[in-house]
Amino acid sequence: MKRLRDLGVTPGRLPAGPNNAITDVPGVRVGHTTLVAGEGKLVEGQGPVRTGVTAVLPHTGNIFREKVAAAVHSINGFGKVMGFEQVRERGTLETPVILTSNLSVARAGDALMSYMLRQNPDIALTTGTVNCVVGECNDAWLNDARGRHIQPEHVWNAIESASDGPVAEGCVGGGTGTTCYQFKGGIGTASRRVLDGAFTVGALVQTNMGRRPELMVLGVPVGQRLMDEYLPETPPGSIMIVLATDAPFTPSQLERLAKRATFGLARTGSISSDQSGDFVIAFSTSNRQMHYPDEVIQVAPRFVDDGRSIDEFFLAVVESVEEAILNSLVAATTMTGRDNRTVHALPHDRLLDLLREYRPG
Repeated sequence: MKRLRDLGVTPGRLPAGPNNAITDVPGVRVGHTTLVAGEGKLVEGQGPVRTGVTAVLPHTGNIFREKVAAAVHSINGFGKVMGFEQVRERGTLETPVILTSNLSVARAGDALMSYMLRQNPDIALTTGTVNCVVGECNDAWLNDARGRHIQPEHVWNAIESASDGPVAEGCVGGGTGTTCYQFKGGIGTASRRVLDGAFTVGALVQTNMGRRPELMVLGVPVGQRLMDEYLPETPPGSIMIVLATDAPFTPSQLERLAKRATFGLARTGSISSDQSGDFVIAFSTSNRQMHYPDEVIQVAPRFVDDGRSIDEFFLAVVESVEEAILNSLVAATTMTGRDNRTVHALPHDRLLDLLREYRPG
Protein backbone atom coordinates (compact mmCIF):
# COMPACT_ATOMS: atom_id res chain seq x y z
CA MET A 1 0.00 0.00 0.00
CA LYS A 2 1.41 3.36 -1.05
CA ARG A 3 0.51 6.75 0.39
CA LEU A 4 1.03 10.25 -0.96
CA ARG A 5 4.27 10.73 0.96
CA ASP A 6 5.63 7.47 -0.44
CA LEU A 7 5.65 9.25 -3.80
CA GLY A 8 8.01 11.89 -2.44
CA VAL A 9 5.26 14.45 -1.87
CA THR A 10 4.99 16.18 1.51
CA PRO A 11 1.84 18.32 1.73
CA GLY A 12 1.07 21.04 4.23
CA ARG A 13 3.02 23.09 6.78
CA LEU A 14 2.35 21.29 10.05
CA PRO A 15 4.21 18.09 11.05
CA ALA A 16 2.39 14.77 10.83
CA GLY A 17 2.17 12.29 13.69
CA PRO A 18 4.30 9.12 13.73
CA ASN A 19 1.78 7.12 11.66
CA ASN A 20 0.23 10.10 9.87
CA ALA A 21 -3.13 8.62 10.87
CA ILE A 22 -6.12 9.30 13.09
CA THR A 23 -4.66 6.68 15.44
CA ASP A 24 -1.88 9.14 16.32
CA VAL A 25 -4.47 10.62 18.69
CA PRO A 26 -3.82 8.56 21.85
CA GLY A 27 -6.45 5.90 22.45
CA VAL A 28 -8.09 6.06 19.02
CA ARG A 29 -8.36 2.76 17.17
CA VAL A 30 -9.56 1.76 13.69
CA GLY A 31 -10.81 -1.59 12.42
CA HIS A 32 -12.07 -2.85 9.05
CA THR A 33 -14.10 -5.71 7.64
CA THR A 34 -13.66 -6.04 3.87
CA LEU A 35 -16.06 -8.08 1.72
CA VAL A 36 -15.00 -8.98 -1.84
CA ALA A 37 -16.74 -11.87 -3.57
CA GLY A 38 -18.06 -12.82 -7.00
CA GLU A 39 -17.50 -11.58 -10.54
CA GLY A 40 -19.52 -10.64 -13.60
CA LYS A 41 -23.20 -9.87 -14.02
CA LEU A 42 -25.14 -8.49 -11.07
CA VAL A 43 -27.41 -11.05 -9.40
CA GLU A 44 -29.31 -9.25 -6.67
CA GLY A 45 -28.70 -10.81 -3.29
CA GLN A 46 -25.70 -12.80 -4.51
CA GLY A 47 -23.17 -10.32 -5.87
CA PRO A 48 -20.68 -9.30 -6.97
CA VAL A 49 -19.92 -8.02 -3.47
CA ARG A 50 -17.59 -5.05 -3.01
CA THR A 51 -18.39 -3.54 0.35
CA GLY A 52 -17.42 -3.51 4.01
CA VAL A 53 -17.36 -1.82 7.41
CA THR A 54 -14.94 0.57 9.09
CA ALA A 55 -15.09 1.26 12.82
CA VAL A 56 -13.48 4.22 14.60
CA LEU A 57 -13.21 3.94 18.39
CA PRO A 58 -12.36 7.04 20.47
CA HIS A 59 -10.79 5.05 23.31
CA THR A 60 -10.20 1.53 24.56
CA GLY A 61 -12.75 1.61 27.39
CA ASN A 62 -16.53 1.31 27.49
CA ILE A 63 -17.63 4.24 25.33
CA PHE A 64 -21.20 4.23 26.65
CA ARG A 65 -19.99 4.57 30.23
CA GLU A 66 -17.19 6.98 29.32
CA LYS A 67 -18.61 9.25 26.63
CA VAL A 68 -16.46 11.73 24.75
CA ALA A 69 -17.24 15.29 23.74
CA ALA A 70 -18.38 15.39 20.12
CA ALA A 71 -19.98 17.50 17.39
CA VAL A 72 -21.32 16.92 13.90
CA HIS A 73 -21.58 19.06 10.79
CA SER A 74 -23.48 18.50 7.55
CA ILE A 75 -21.69 20.08 4.59
CA ASN A 76 -24.37 18.75 2.26
CA GLY A 77 -27.15 16.61 3.69
CA PHE A 78 -27.94 14.16 0.89
CA GLY A 79 -27.20 11.06 2.96
CA LYS A 80 -28.46 8.51 5.46
CA VAL A 81 -26.40 9.05 8.60
CA MET A 82 -27.66 7.71 11.92
CA GLY A 83 -27.43 9.27 15.37
CA PHE A 84 -26.37 12.80 14.43
CA GLU A 85 -29.27 14.63 16.09
CA GLN A 86 -28.50 13.40 19.59
CA VAL A 87 -24.83 14.28 19.13
CA ARG A 88 -25.95 17.80 18.20
CA GLU A 89 -28.26 17.99 21.21
CA ARG A 90 -26.07 16.43 23.90
CA GLY A 91 -22.57 17.04 22.57
CA THR A 92 -21.35 13.51 23.29
CA LEU A 93 -20.44 10.34 21.42
CA GLU A 94 -21.23 7.06 23.21
CA THR A 95 -20.58 4.37 20.60
CA PRO A 96 -17.94 3.58 17.99
CA VAL A 97 -18.41 5.41 14.69
CA ILE A 98 -19.36 2.92 11.97
CA LEU A 99 -18.89 3.61 8.23
CA THR A 100 -20.50 1.32 5.67
CA SER A 101 -22.61 1.04 2.50
CA ASN A 102 -25.56 3.38 1.91
CA LEU A 103 -28.29 0.71 1.96
CA SER A 104 -26.69 -1.11 4.90
CA VAL A 105 -26.96 1.73 7.43
CA ALA A 106 -29.96 0.16 9.17
CA ARG A 107 -28.31 -3.25 9.35
CA ALA A 108 -25.04 -1.80 10.61
CA GLY A 109 -26.93 0.29 13.15
CA ASP A 110 -28.82 -2.73 14.42
CA ALA A 111 -25.57 -4.69 14.73
CA LEU A 112 -23.93 -1.82 16.60
CA MET A 113 -26.98 -1.67 18.87
CA SER A 114 -26.63 -5.39 19.62
CA TYR A 115 -22.95 -4.89 20.42
CA MET A 116 -23.71 -2.04 22.81
CA LEU A 117 -26.54 -3.97 24.52
CA ARG A 118 -24.27 -6.95 25.01
CA GLN A 119 -21.56 -4.73 26.46
CA ASN A 120 -23.99 -2.77 28.65
CA PRO A 121 -26.77 -4.94 30.13
CA ASP A 122 -28.23 -1.91 31.94
CA ILE A 123 -29.27 -0.11 28.74
CA ALA A 124 -33.08 0.35 28.56
CA LEU A 125 -33.49 -1.49 31.88
CA THR A 126 -31.99 0.58 34.69
CA THR A 127 -30.72 3.45 32.53
CA GLY A 128 -31.61 5.13 29.25
CA THR A 129 -31.10 4.02 25.67
CA VAL A 130 -27.99 4.36 23.50
CA ASN A 131 -27.33 6.56 20.47
CA CYS A 132 -25.64 4.56 17.70
CA VAL A 133 -23.67 6.59 15.14
CA VAL A 134 -23.39 5.26 11.58
CA GLY A 135 -22.28 6.97 8.36
CA GLU A 136 -22.34 5.78 4.76
CA CYS A 137 -21.32 6.14 1.16
CA ASN A 138 -23.09 4.64 -1.85
CA ASP A 139 -20.97 1.80 -3.29
CA ALA A 140 -23.64 0.60 -5.76
CA TRP A 141 -21.50 1.27 -8.86
CA LEU A 142 -19.29 -1.72 -8.02
CA ASN A 143 -21.30 -3.53 -5.35
CA ASP A 144 -24.57 -5.43 -5.12
CA ALA A 145 -25.85 -2.74 -2.78
CA ARG A 146 -29.46 -3.97 -2.84
CA GLY A 147 -28.22 -7.30 -1.53
CA ARG A 148 -27.24 -5.58 1.75
CA HIS A 149 -24.47 -8.05 2.45
CA ILE A 150 -23.39 -6.46 5.72
CA GLN A 151 -24.14 -8.85 8.59
CA PRO A 152 -23.82 -8.30 12.35
CA GLU A 153 -20.57 -10.24 12.56
CA HIS A 154 -18.99 -7.89 10.02
CA VAL A 155 -19.70 -4.89 12.25
CA TRP A 156 -18.59 -6.74 15.38
CA ASN A 157 -15.36 -7.85 13.71
CA ALA A 158 -14.52 -4.28 12.65
CA ILE A 159 -15.01 -3.09 16.24
CA GLU A 160 -13.24 -5.98 17.93
CA SER A 161 -10.28 -5.98 15.53
CA ALA A 162 -9.73 -2.22 15.83
CA SER A 163 -6.17 -1.28 16.73
CA ASP A 164 -3.86 1.69 17.01
CA GLY A 165 -0.79 2.22 14.83
CA PRO A 166 -0.86 2.25 11.01
CA VAL A 167 -4.29 2.18 9.36
CA ALA A 168 -5.10 0.16 6.23
CA GLU A 169 -6.26 2.51 3.45
CA GLY A 170 -7.75 2.38 -0.02
CA CYS A 171 -10.06 -0.51 -0.95
CA VAL A 172 -10.78 -1.66 2.60
CA GLY A 173 -13.69 -1.57 5.03
CA GLY A 174 -16.35 0.98 4.24
CA GLY A 175 -14.26 2.15 1.27
CA THR A 176 -14.08 -1.22 -0.49
CA GLY A 177 -16.49 -0.35 -3.29
CA THR A 178 -16.35 3.46 -3.35
CA THR A 179 -14.97 5.87 -5.94
CA CYS A 180 -13.39 9.31 -5.72
CA TYR A 181 -13.31 11.86 -8.55
CA GLN A 182 -14.13 8.90 -10.83
CA PHE A 183 -10.97 7.09 -9.78
CA LYS A 184 -11.01 4.30 -7.20
CA GLY A 185 -11.36 5.80 -3.74
CA GLY A 186 -11.82 4.33 -0.30
CA ILE A 187 -10.46 4.89 3.20
CA GLY A 188 -7.77 7.47 3.85
CA THR A 189 -6.26 9.01 6.96
CA ALA A 190 -3.72 11.61 8.08
CA SER A 191 -2.73 13.57 11.19
CA ARG A 192 -1.06 16.78 12.31
CA ARG A 193 0.80 17.78 15.46
CA VAL A 194 -0.12 21.21 16.82
CA LEU A 195 1.25 23.72 19.33
CA ASP A 196 4.80 22.31 19.19
CA GLY A 197 3.58 18.76 19.56
CA ALA A 198 1.36 19.35 22.60
CA PHE A 199 -1.73 17.95 20.83
CA THR A 200 -2.70 15.93 17.77
CA VAL A 201 -5.50 16.26 15.22
CA GLY A 202 -6.34 13.24 13.09
CA ALA A 203 -8.73 12.65 10.19
CA LEU A 204 -10.17 9.52 8.60
CA VAL A 205 -12.28 9.70 5.43
CA GLN A 206 -14.51 7.39 3.42
CA THR A 207 -14.34 8.93 -0.07
CA ASN A 208 -16.94 8.50 -2.78
CA MET A 209 -17.37 12.02 -4.14
CA GLY A 210 -16.58 14.23 -7.10
CA ARG A 211 -16.42 14.45 -10.86
CA ARG A 212 -13.11 14.04 -12.70
CA PRO A 213 -12.69 17.72 -13.76
CA GLU A 214 -12.84 18.80 -10.12
CA LEU A 215 -9.84 16.82 -8.83
CA MET A 216 -7.03 19.02 -7.55
CA VAL A 217 -3.83 17.66 -5.98
CA LEU A 218 -1.90 20.33 -4.09
CA GLY A 219 -3.30 22.98 -6.41
CA VAL A 220 -2.57 21.04 -9.60
CA PRO A 221 -5.60 20.42 -11.88
CA VAL A 222 -4.93 16.69 -12.13
CA GLY A 223 -8.52 15.82 -12.99
CA GLN A 224 -8.68 18.17 -15.95
CA ARG A 225 -5.43 16.79 -17.33
CA LEU A 226 -6.64 13.21 -16.97
CA MET A 227 -10.11 13.74 -18.39
CA ASP A 228 -9.74 11.16 -21.15
CA GLU A 229 -7.84 8.52 -19.19
CA TYR A 230 -9.30 5.72 -17.09
CA LEU A 231 -12.68 7.48 -17.02
CA PRO A 232 -15.76 5.44 -16.01
CA GLU A 233 -19.23 6.99 -15.97
CA THR A 234 -19.56 6.80 -12.21
CA PRO A 235 -22.16 9.06 -10.58
CA PRO A 236 -21.09 11.69 -8.02
CA GLY A 237 -21.21 10.42 -4.46
CA SER A 238 -20.44 11.37 -0.90
CA ILE A 239 -17.79 11.60 1.81
CA MET A 240 -17.71 10.79 5.50
CA ILE A 241 -15.09 12.63 7.55
CA VAL A 242 -14.16 11.63 11.11
CA LEU A 243 -11.96 14.01 13.14
CA ALA A 244 -10.26 13.26 16.44
CA THR A 245 -8.11 15.27 18.84
CA ASP A 246 -6.71 14.89 22.31
CA ALA A 247 -7.11 18.60 23.06
CA PRO A 248 -9.73 19.28 25.78
CA PHE A 249 -12.30 20.83 23.44
CA THR A 250 -15.95 21.46 24.21
CA PRO A 251 -18.67 20.37 21.78
CA SER A 252 -18.95 23.93 20.44
CA GLN A 253 -15.22 24.04 19.78
CA LEU A 254 -15.39 20.65 18.09
CA GLU A 255 -18.18 21.96 15.87
CA ARG A 256 -15.84 24.74 14.80
CA LEU A 257 -13.24 22.11 13.88
CA ALA A 258 -15.84 20.06 12.00
CA LYS A 259 -16.82 23.07 9.90
CA ARG A 260 -13.18 23.56 8.84
CA ALA A 261 -13.16 20.09 7.30
CA THR A 262 -15.05 21.73 4.44
CA PHE A 263 -11.89 23.61 3.44
CA GLY A 264 -9.80 20.44 3.34
CA LEU A 265 -12.43 18.84 1.12
CA ALA A 266 -12.50 21.91 -1.12
CA ARG A 267 -8.70 21.86 -1.52
CA THR A 268 -9.09 18.57 -3.40
CA GLY A 269 -11.62 20.17 -5.74
CA SER A 270 -15.00 19.05 -4.42
CA ILE A 271 -17.99 21.35 -4.81
CA SER A 272 -20.29 19.17 -2.66
CA SER A 273 -22.63 18.46 -5.54
CA ASP A 274 -26.41 18.39 -5.19
CA GLN A 275 -26.67 14.65 -4.50
CA SER A 276 -23.58 14.41 -2.33
CA GLY A 277 -23.87 13.45 1.33
CA ASP A 278 -20.90 15.18 2.96
CA PHE A 279 -20.81 14.74 6.74
CA VAL A 280 -18.31 15.37 9.52
CA ILE A 281 -18.14 14.04 13.06
CA ALA A 282 -15.48 15.37 15.44
CA PHE A 283 -14.61 14.16 18.93
CA SER A 284 -12.12 14.85 21.71
CA THR A 285 -10.62 12.02 23.72
CA SER A 286 -10.08 14.32 26.73
CA ASN A 287 -12.55 15.12 29.52
CA ARG A 288 -14.70 12.04 29.27
CA GLN A 289 -18.26 12.33 30.55
CA MET A 290 -19.14 9.45 32.84
CA HIS A 291 -22.54 7.87 32.35
CA TYR A 292 -22.73 7.37 36.10
CA PRO A 293 -20.95 10.45 37.49
CA ASP A 294 -19.84 10.59 41.12
CA GLU A 295 -20.75 14.27 41.37
CA VAL A 296 -23.16 16.60 39.62
CA ILE A 297 -20.52 19.34 39.33
CA GLN A 298 -17.23 18.43 37.67
CA VAL A 299 -14.06 20.44 37.16
CA ALA A 300 -12.11 19.72 33.98
CA PRO A 301 -9.51 21.49 31.80
CA ARG A 302 -10.80 23.46 28.84
CA PHE A 303 -8.92 24.76 25.82
CA VAL A 304 -9.01 28.57 25.66
CA ASP A 305 -9.94 30.14 22.33
CA ASP A 306 -7.19 32.70 22.02
CA GLY A 307 -7.34 33.02 18.24
CA ARG A 308 -3.78 32.14 17.39
CA SER A 309 -3.83 28.71 19.02
CA ILE A 310 -7.24 27.65 17.74
CA ASP A 311 -6.21 28.76 14.25
CA GLU A 312 -3.44 26.17 14.33
CA PHE A 313 -6.06 23.49 15.02
CA PHE A 314 -8.13 24.79 12.10
CA LEU A 315 -5.07 24.48 9.86
CA ALA A 316 -4.43 20.97 11.19
CA VAL A 317 -7.98 19.94 10.26
CA VAL A 318 -7.71 21.36 6.75
CA GLU A 319 -4.33 19.75 6.09
CA SER A 320 -5.21 16.35 7.57
CA VAL A 321 -8.53 16.13 5.70
CA GLU A 322 -6.88 17.11 2.42
CA GLU A 323 -4.09 14.57 2.83
CA ALA A 324 -6.46 11.84 4.02
CA ILE A 325 -8.52 12.25 0.83
CA LEU A 326 -5.40 12.10 -1.33
CA ASN A 327 -4.18 9.04 0.59
CA SER A 328 -7.48 7.31 -0.14
CA LEU A 329 -6.80 7.86 -3.84
CA VAL A 330 -3.13 6.91 -3.84
CA ALA A 331 -3.65 3.79 -1.71
CA ALA A 332 -6.59 2.46 -3.74
CA THR A 333 -6.11 -0.14 -6.45
CA THR A 334 -8.06 -0.75 -9.64
CA MET A 335 -11.22 -2.74 -8.96
CA THR A 336 -13.74 -4.56 -11.18
CA GLY A 337 -17.17 -5.18 -9.72
CA ARG A 338 -20.79 -5.64 -10.71
CA ASP A 339 -21.54 -6.09 -14.42
CA ASN A 340 -17.77 -6.08 -15.06
CA ARG A 341 -17.55 -2.38 -14.33
CA THR A 342 -13.97 -1.28 -13.70
CA VAL A 343 -12.86 1.77 -11.74
CA HIS A 344 -9.16 2.51 -12.20
CA ALA A 345 -6.73 3.63 -9.57
CA LEU A 346 -5.16 7.06 -9.89
CA PRO A 347 -1.97 6.34 -11.89
CA HIS A 348 1.00 7.28 -9.71
CA ASP A 349 3.36 7.96 -12.61
CA ARG A 350 0.96 10.37 -14.30
CA LEU A 351 0.27 12.09 -10.99
CA LEU A 352 3.97 12.64 -10.37
CA ASP A 353 4.51 13.90 -13.93
CA LEU A 354 1.78 16.49 -13.47
CA LEU A 355 3.05 17.58 -10.05
CA ARG A 356 6.54 18.08 -11.49
CA GLU A 357 5.12 20.01 -14.44
CA TYR A 358 3.17 22.45 -12.28
CA ARG A 359 5.50 22.45 -9.27
CA PRO A 360 9.05 22.18 -10.64
CA GLY A 361 11.78 21.54 -8.10
